[in-house]
Amino acid sequence: MNAALEANTAGLWAQLPALAQAVATAHAELAVPHPQANAHLREALAQPASPLPADAWRWAALALGFEVEDAQLLAAARTRQAERLGTTSDPWAIEQWPSHWPDFQPPPAAAHAFAPCPQRLGLYVVAPSADWIARLVEVGVPTVQLRFKSDDPRAVEREVKAAIDAARGSDSLLFINDFWQLAIEHGAYGVHLGQEDVDTADFEAIRQAGLRLGLSTHGYSEMLRAAHWRPSYMALGAVYATNLKVMPTQPQGPARLARYAALMAPHFPLVAIGGIDRQRLNEVLPSGVGSVAAVRALLQAPNLRDEAQAWMQRCPASPSSGL
Repeated sequence: MNAALEANTAGLWAQLPALAQAVATAHAELAVPHPQANAHLREALAQPASPLPADAWRWAALALGFEVEDAQLLAAARTRQAERLGTTSDPWAIEQWPSHWPDFQPPPAAAHAFAPCPQRLGLYVVAPSADWIARLVEVGVPTVQLRFKSDDPRAVEREVKAAIDAARGSDSLLFINDFWQLAIEHGAYGVHLGQEDVDTADFEAIRQAGLRLGLSTHGYSEMLRAAHWRPSYMALGAVYATNLKVMPTQPQGPARLARYAALMAPHFPLVAIGGIDRQRLNEVLPSGVGSVAAVRALLQAPNLRDEAQAWMQRCPASPSSGL
């Protein structure tokens, strides 16, 4: 048993049915330490349960450190997968992991999709200022995002407008983090929003303005929620620990990233984000995502141009003409 799985199930492993233990062990590479995993699992084990394999999969997902809602989604999707594979010799084979889109019963899609972006956004650098955006555009980074933080509305508008001006006429695609009204007003390429913005942003205004939309996700439930809006791309993370912002979930790790990509890549362009440096590309790129976001790895590089070139060789972007 790996350390994360052992920590999540401390004092509870013996209470798990054999199938739940087998599933958790078979997929131990997906385990991440979760501060509430033990409490979630303890609560689930205390509730009446049927002897169905779905319960074992739900318990196993909790033991692996998935969020409660994600564990429920996984158990339900695995049940539908087993029903779909019912003619096989063992539809509940523990090595199988749900990755078939209809098995997750995605919510009804919005009537209209957002404008498309390239399937591979390539190197995607998140920067804190318009000056940084200008530098990144100058060295040819294909996708950039302005994540400027200030309580001064005038400073925010000044940075947003300057960033848009810096990217205008270049091959770099600029997304504005959070400030979707200003992105519309000044003609940005796109907007990137977090889950906390989904209930307050005017998605229809963003779509009608022709802006692309990127949405952050941190697991199965958030991916399904984001899918309803038919965004231009989804960001998956945080893959590794990062201290650049407070994350709502634990680092997901490259193994989970690969499972998420197996489910979502046929439907949306994907961007992996969170604590990724050039050495970790060997773990991230095989997941199947088309783009990798970086912050400190580029902004703190001794030579920005050389570092950007090295990344772009590893994760090339699709042509963006016409998009």
